[in-house]
Amino acid sequence: MGQRENFRREGDDPRGSSPSHRQRLRSLLDVRSVAGQVFVLQLALAVLLVVAAVLALVFQAQDATVREARQRSIVGAETFAHAPGTLTAMKSAHPTALLQPQAESARKHSGLGLNTVTPVVDTGHHVVGRVSAGIRPAKADERIAGQLPLLLGSAAGALLLAVAGTALVNRRLRRQTHGLDPAAMYRMYDHHHAVLHAVREGVLIVSSDGRLLLANDEARRLLELPADAEENRRPIADLGLEPRLSALLTSGREATDEVHLSGDRLLAVNVRPTAPYGGPAGSAVTLRDTTELRALTGRAAVAQERLRLIHDAGLRIGTTLDVGRTAAELADVAVPRFADVVTVELLEPVLRGDEPESGTTADLRRMAVRGVPQESAIYQVGDVIRFVPGTPMAASLESRRPVLVDDLRRSDTWRRQDLEGTQRVLDARIRSLIAVPLQARGVVLGLANFWRSDHADDFEEEDLSFAEELTARAAISIDNARRYTREHTTAVTLQRSLLPQTLPEQSALEVAHRYLPAQAGVGGDWFDVIPLPGARVALVVGDVVGHGLHAAATMGRLRTAVHNFSALDLPPDELLSHLDELVSHIDTDEARAASREAGGRGEGVEETVRPGTGSDTDRARPDAGRTGITGATCLYAIYEPVAGRVTLARAGHPGPAVVHPDGAVTFPEVPVSPPLGLGGSVPVETAELTLPQGSRLVLYTNGLVEDRDRDIGTGLDQLRTVLATGADRTPEQTCAAVLDAMLSEHPSDDVALLVARTHLLGPSRVAEWEVSSDPAAVAPVRAACLRTLESWGLEALEFTTELILSELITNAIRYGAQPIRVRLLHDRALICEVSDGTSASPHLRRAATTDEGGRGLFLVAQFAQRWGTRYTPGGKVIWTEQSLDEGRPGRGPDAADDVLDQWDDVPAL
Repeated sequence: MGQRENFRREGDDPRGSSPSHRQRLRSLLDVRSVAGQVFVLQLALAVLLVVAAVLALVFQAQDATVREARQRSIVGAETFAHAPGTLTAMKSAHPTALLQPQAESARKHSGLGLNTVTPVVDTGHHVVGRVSAGIRPAKADERIAGQLPLLLGSAAGALLLAVAGTALVNRRLRRQTHGLDPAAMYRMYDHHHAVLHAVREGVLIVSSDGRLLLANDEARRLLELPADAEENRRPIADLGLEPRLSALLTSGREATDEVHLSGDRLLAVNVRPTAPYGGPAGSAVTLRDTTELRALTGRAAVAQERLRLIHDAGLRIGTTLDVGRTAAELADVAVPRFADVVTVELLEPVLRGDEPESGTTADLRRMAVRGVPQESAIYQVGDVIRFVPGTPMAASLESRRPVLVDDLRRSDTWRRQDLEGTQRVLDARIRSLIAVPLQARGVVLGLANFWRSDHADDFEEEDLSFAEELTARAAISIDNARRYTREHTTAVTLQRSLLPQTLPEQSALEVAHRYLPAQAGVGGDWFDVIPLPGARVALVVGDVVGHGLHAAATMGRLRTAVHNFSALDLPPDELLSHLDELVSHIDTDEARAASREAGGRGEGVEETVRPGTGSDTDRARPDAGRTGITGATCLYAIYEPVAGRVTLARAGHPGPAVVHPDGAVTFPEVPVSPPLGLGGSVPVETAELTLPQGSRLVLYTNGLVEDRDRDIGTGLDQLRTVLATGADRTPEQTCAAVLDAMLSEHPSDDVALLVARTHLLGPSRVAEWEVSSDPAAVAPVRAACLRTLESWGLEALEFTTELILSELITNAIRYGAQPIRVRLLHDRALICEVSDGTSASPHLRRAATTDEGGRGLFLVAQFAQRWGTRYTPGGKVIWTEQSLDEGRPGRGPDAADDVLDQWDDVPAL
């Protein structure tokens, strides 16, 4: 219809009105149109006929006039020749004079010229003269002129008839050709003819009565039509087509890409009626060969599916750094998209993280079976396998190339492994196998076996490259997991060796602990329980940013530093300040070393640290290239069992939880300082808590309450819920309950958990006295102490205790300031404490033989198991510990005979 409308527009007047008389005449006289060419031809013929008719009339009139004149001249000549007297006159002496006047008179009267000659003979038949008579041409011209009007009128009438006929023909031709001129029609015909026979689709025109009107070359080829099918307009039913295809072509119904069989070809058929588009009733049919397209489409679909499978393998294989899980992910990806059954075996050293030694006799452990129930497999997950030499699996391991067995029923080498088991495989209708070694960096890690049953196509040679590519991706992930396993095992070993192997004995706290390394790698979380003088206990929980050996080694350095600082008996805030300064020095030294190393290589080093912001949930995380430990966090708490008081300080670490004896759970406010290494000039603040007997103090690292899927607020709420249930739980039970409820199957960060139940040192085990500055006050206090020892059943320690107290009290009176106090604690050891109001600390030195003093601290050190000094906000405390096993052997009153009972120690100001 669109073509017809285009034709109509080409013939229409551009102004939209019908063409005028002048326009129609101009169109008529246009020699480029068919009508104009016919008109010119008719005009030429008419002119030619008129000219021919005029010439014919001229020649005919001339001929008639000549004949008439000739006859008249003959008559005239004969009349003169036979007239009486003509002969006599001619024989006279002057014939001209006699005959000339008469001849001229006769010529003028007749209007004839003497063009005909007649002889005059005598009686003897001798020619005595001649008589001539002629015609006048003017007589013929007059005759022609009389006939010309009729001739020209006839010619004009014929010309008018030609013009009218030409106009009618032109009008009909324009209507039939839709205004196209001959050149356009010729071009259109050539174009349509070329397109019709050049397209790669078959084209048919079928009449309404089911006859073939037109077929292009492609349609003839696809349908194998006879040569005369189009010329004879044969019925479609007589062309020998498939019945379904023939019925569709003659049905007249529309069809879109219906696939029909024609010989050995599959044709996509489209049928459209021609009547709605201006043509005669019938159908236009297009045919497209889809046989090769379907095959190509099938191959393209297979290639596309394999690309998707490779893409999915990259996403799904290697999600964890666990060799067993990675092997199972390979099997999960390949079934059922590439194989019906997949089994994966790994060499035994790979599971331990060691470098494997490949060989046909090496032991492999089955790690995954997919596609069949495990009980149906010859070997189940966890079984150790040693492949028999010569089998496809052994050949693949030996050659490091994939091996294809296209038909297991004909493979005797495959059945060598296990006749009974392989028969079960054949009974399960498994028919083909590809064995592919898992290798990365030139090292064989194991074997992947792909099996197909008779429900799918057997494996072919082209499947080998794909199976090799698929397993290569998995092998890289398995090798990464193996190397991680080795590093993880080493780091875990180092980590656990650096953590407390056993908790020290002490009476103040009942402690349980847990440490769980992250699934992705060992971190730097640690905990510690450190006994302090005065029956006190320090609890430490810390976290070093990062994972791996470096984090574990750094944790060991920090734990050692905390032990050293704890030996100085520093309060929590001072200890963390010293630890922060130590971390800053370590980071600075490591940064300088890294800068020097990079400078030697001509590279630059950029140190970037993203520290915490100082809130409970913040945690500094340095960049990947950072080797320092900036951002480590720590919580340090000291529990004093006499008063049940806990002093805490924290540097960037989550605060503790307290479970009261009635089951109430609180998260006490503890001022937070920046992470270690970032504190600088910011002072560390402490908090003090007083806990009743039986309270549980819970310290933890942020891995317990925070992960990728849970923020710290949600984690703390969950921890509160777990701790609130089971108020009578022991610390061990509390640790187990918390980990069961809080941890995922594969934690992303280390977890250190410390649960301590508090105990109080009862009043019956504590004795305390105020001492005045008078030296006479020493004896009464010493006597009271001895009475206390007797009540405690420690008579064996009376002598040494009396000696120690005498020296310490005397020293406090002489060099100290009020208030002076003496305290005895009966714990796992006998603890003697003498405090005063000065911060000057004595130091031990060896006195010369001539010195009168200087042996007091030496004497204390000899008779006490341990001794030391700690500082308090109001002064200092000098303490000693004595074992309850009756003191050291060989020590008694005689051992001190040569020791002067005098202090001569210079205070350290």
